[in-house]
Formats: sequence, structure tokens, C-alpha cells
Amino acid sequence: MSDRRNSIGDDRGAGDRGVAPVKAAAELTSSPQARAANSILGGSGEEKEGRVPTGGETRSPMPSPSNSDCESHRAKGRGGILNWVVRTLTWTPKRLRYDAANPPEFTLALNFMFAVAATFTVANLYYNQPVLNKIAETFDVSFERASSVATLMQAGYAAGLLFICPLGDMVRRRPFILGLIWVTAMLWLGLCVTNSFAAFLALSFIVGATTVTPQLMLPLVADMAPAHRKASSLSITTSGLMLGMLIARLLSGIVANYTSWRNIYWIGFAAQYVILVLLFFFLPDYPSKNPDGLNYLRALWTIVTMLFTEPVLVHACLIGFFISAIFTSFWTTLTFLLASPPYEYPSVTIGLFSLIGIAAICGGPVYGRLVMDRYVPFLSSVVGQVAILAGCIAGAFTGEFTVAGPVIQAICIDMGIQTAQTANRTSIYTINAKARNRVNTAYMVCVFCGQLTGTAVGNRLYAQGGWKYSGGASIGFIGLSLILTMLKGPREKRWIGWSGGCKLRRDGVPKKAEPVSPEDGQEAEKSEEKRTGEDKTKAGAGEEIRR
Repeated sequence: MSDRRNSIGDDRGAGDRGVAPVKAAAELTSSPQARAANSILGGSGEEKEGRVPTGGETRSPMPSPSNSDCESHRAKGRGGILNWVVRTLTWTPKRLRYDAANPPEFTLALNFMFAVAATFTVANLYYNQPVLNKIAETFDVSFERASSVATLMQAGYAAGLLFICPLGDMVRRRPFILGLIWVTAMLWLGLCVTNSFAAFLALSFIVGATTVTPQLMLPLVADMAPAHRKASSLSITTSGLMLGMLIARLLSGIVANYTSWRNIYWIGFAAQYVILVLLFFFLPDYPSKNPDGLNYLRALWTIVTMLFTEPVLVHACLIGFFISAIFTSFWTTLTFLLASPPYEYPSVTIGLFSLIGIAAICGGPVYGRLVMDRYVPFLSSVVGQVAILAGCIAGAFTGEFTVAGPVIQAICIDMGIQTAQTANRTSIYTINAKARNRVNTAYMVCVFCGQLTGTAVGNRLYAQGGWKYSGGASIGFIGLSLILTMLKGPREKRWIGWSGGCKLRRDGVPKKAEPVSPEDGQEAEKSEEKRTGEDKTKAGAGEEIRR
């Protein structure tokens, strides 16, 4: 072996030792592929030319990137991703782009898609309610502190109603809705993984503020639906809204009973992206309702002014306030009633009472198609409030000795509130086609205030006098609401009175879709008012001839 090494060593001169490997390396690096690789890797100038330093030369070290360069590259990467997301959400498939000559058709399938989207977006507000005790255990806080999660999310929702929804009158709805859902989903991921209770509270508030997409969809339905089925279309979307409240509580309770409460948040996270993809491929584009521009602060101010200048809006807001107070008062105190003697039901059984709302959810669209599309909103408002009154009386006086009382009350309240709410929306969306989102904001703020009032009053009265006291308050609320309703006739344009007659059936409504441009929508409303005035003039002339 040593002889072999010696023979190999003898073949090379002392001065040639190590030269052959260097030459071989030089030949290898002189290829085009090597030069390209060297240029990419940022080697020295000699290496870029394909020459390897010889034994007497020193290799120049490769420059290392500085921290500022790394941060710059990371920032560019993040900016590139964000730009891609913005471009994607603002891009509209060709078949969904708005064409003034051929407005998008509002089909039943599209209506149901709006309802499904409303279901799984509004559910974000209610996933936490059945699992507040689990949240308290996970974050090691008191139940009182854990309950602030639900409070902050509802407060965020109120802030979103007031400050985000008016933007629907200023921008295109499609990218606005898609953007809100995407932001909600990204923030929702933080709720799924955070271990900080303070971060969980902050994210709950922000997510509540961005979960206002259903309140943007309802005015959009009013814009797109044909006049002869506008009420039933709103009823279908409202049913989806109510279904979201029901499904969220039921699904959350079931999942948390068998697995970790975090899993219901992961389900909500997945649902957001499913809805985002669904709307991306099927939500039609819609032009800005105020293409000439609208100042944001001025838009907020008009919400205040409308509460002093629009009798129809104020009337609907007062009714919405009272019936919402009844709704929250009943469902809050019902838990106390069913958990106490003589019932003493477990929490799972009490939770199943929410399934009673399915009757209203299924019956609402049918009633809307058969009645609301054919008669003025006044009729449905009265019918809904009478149903609520009947349910409150039955439940208040029988609820302490038979469970049939609360069951009847739940059915009547759910059906009555859905009917009255849809009637209110049908009437207020005729005020101004260019301000429907601001009109909806004013209405929903009053509804939200009613919910807070009902919860506070119901809990206080139940603590003082039990079920009959809280039930008596509900009867008082609905009594005031009915009095307000009867002060203003079905065709009265002023604050109080019955001028215009008592005719309940709608005037002739065209069966073609309304134009979806704001200008055409305004003209359609003006022409309808003009046509109504002409009919009244003709009727008066006919009466004179008969005399």
C-alpha cells in the first residue's frame, strides 16, 4: 500500500502537487451553468468569471446581508401578499360584472345564498354564549370576567353598525363585503389560538365590529329584488339571520359538551372561508350608490337628521325597539324559569328550546310571499304585534305551572317578531334608494338599544317578582308598540293620522326587476309616487261625476 502511494507521489513533481485538482475545478467552473450559478449566489468577480483562486491567492468573503436588508425583504414579501389579496378581492368575474343595460337578475338561488351567508356570519356573535364557563376555565378567570367576552362582542357589533355600515352607501358592495369577511376570518384565527385573555377580549370586540355583513346584505337585497317580491326576499334573508342565532348556540353547546370549546371557533373559522369563496364566485357586482362622492362625516350626520325628518323611519324604529326588548327579555328570563321548580330542566334541555324558532324561520318566507308581497307593510306589522301580544299573555299567566305556556309564547314571539321586522324593513327601504344603508343603520341601532333594554328590565323584574313581573313588562312593551302603530295609518305620510285611506292591498306592482342603478331606482320610486297620486286624482274625479 505504501509502495502504491509512493508511486503515485512520484508521478507528480513537487511544484505540480495540488495544481491538477485546481485546474480541474477551474475547468468545471468555466461552464455556462457554473457561471450562472455563481452570479446568482453573488460570488467574487473571479468566481463569476469561472476562475478559482490559486494557492497563493485569497478568496474574498461573501458579503452577509444586514438586518435592515432582511427586514426590507420581509416587508416587501408581506406587502406583496397583501396587494395580491386586495387585487383578488376587488377583481370581479366577467359574468358578475355590472351592466347597466342588463342588470343582474335576483334569482331565488341568489336569495338563498344571501340567507346562508347571513346565517354563518351572524353566528360569530353567538358561538361564545354557551361556552363562557369553559372560556373562564381555560383562561383561569372568573365567570363574571368571562361574560365580558359576549358583552364586548355585542358592543363591537353595535360599533360596526354605526361606523361601518354607512360605508355601504359610499362604496361598491361586492368588494366591501368580501373584504370584511376576509378581515373577520383572519382576526378569528387569533381567537382560535391565543392564550392571552386580554388579546381574546380585544379580538372579540374587533370581530364583532367586522361581523356586520348581514346588515349590508339586507339593503342590497332591497336594491336587487324585483318590486313584486321584495318583501318575501327580505323575509328569506331575515330567516337566515335568525337561523344563525339558533345554529350558533345549538352547535356551540353540542361541540363543547364532547370536545374542546376551541373546536367551535375552528368551525367558525372554516365557515368564514367557505362563505368567502361562495360569495366570490356568485355575488354580483353593484355600482356605488353615490358615485359623485359622499363625505363620511356627512353620511353619519344624515343618520341623525333622518331621525327627525322621516316619520316612516322613526315609526319603524320605535316599533323595532319595543319588540326587540320583548325578544331578549323573554329568552333571558326563560332560562331562569326552566331551571327553577317545578321544571328544574338541565342546561341541555333548556338549550333545545331554541329549536322552537325553526317554526318561525320556515314559516316567515311563506307568509312573506303570500301576504307581504300583496299587502302594505302596515298589515303585517299589526299581525306580527298581535301574535306577540297573544304569546306574552299566554306565557305570563300559564308559564309557572305548565311548560306549554312558554312553548306557545316562544312560537308566537319568534313568528311575530320576524313578521314585524320584515314589515319594518320593507317600509323603511322605500325612504331613499341612495341611503338605504344609513336608514338600516338608524333602524338597527334602535333595535340594539331595545335588546339591551329588554335584557336589563327583564332580569331586574324577574329578580324582584319572578316570571309574572317580567311577563307583565313584555305585555306593556307590546301594548305601547300597538298604540304607536295605530296612530299612523297604512298610507299616512305624516307623523300621525290616517289620511290616504285604509286600503291594505298594494297598488299595482310591476313584475319585472327594478333597475339596480341608484339613479334609476330613484326615478322608479318617484314614478310610483306620481302614479299613486294620479290614481287618487282619478278616483276623486269619478266621485264628483257620480255626485
